[in-house]
Amino acid sequence: MISLNVNGVQHRLDIDPSTPLLYVLRNDLKLHGAKFGCGMGQCGACTVIVDGEATFSCVIPVSAIGPRPVRTLESLGTAEHPGLLQHAFIKHQAAQCGYCIAGMIMRAQSLLERNPHPTEQEVRAHMEPNLCRCGTHTRILAAIREVAGLPEPEGASATAQLHTQAKATR
Repeated sequence: MISLNVNGVQHRLDIDPSTPLLYVLRNDLKLHGAKFGCGMGQCGACTVIVDGEATFSCVIPVSAIGPRPVRTLESLGTAEHPGLLQHAFIKHQAAQCGYCIAGMIMRAQSLLERNPHPTEQEVRAHMEPNLCRCGTHTRILAAIREVAGLPEPEGASATAQLHTQAKATR
């Protein structure tokens, strides 16, 4: 039996201890926020927070979790009442295909819980391990900046205006 604390709820599961945490979350606990991306801990779609740290859930066996609490996207809010970071991602339209977004939000959440007011460089360095194949990194960073109370980098508003003008002429 494996004991696992997920989103503040204690679970006892009769599963193989070598099962990746991601599979337990999705298949056994029916929490579908974390996604299977690469299965090798290289894309970040499966990112969850384990004891305050952003963790790739596809490569960590459930037996390695022990008593440390696990948090998934579902712990931050709901579709009807999104959490602060989720709301900022929606506002900035940070999702295109949406596949990476849960992992991006969880990685950002782990940073903001440790450091509510990081620098631009700290945000970029912290978010670097998670990939977005659609290229919405600028919107993702804008959402994180908003929650962290950071100003837009120099020239960002001019770039946003060009994108808006380009869309209007299509």
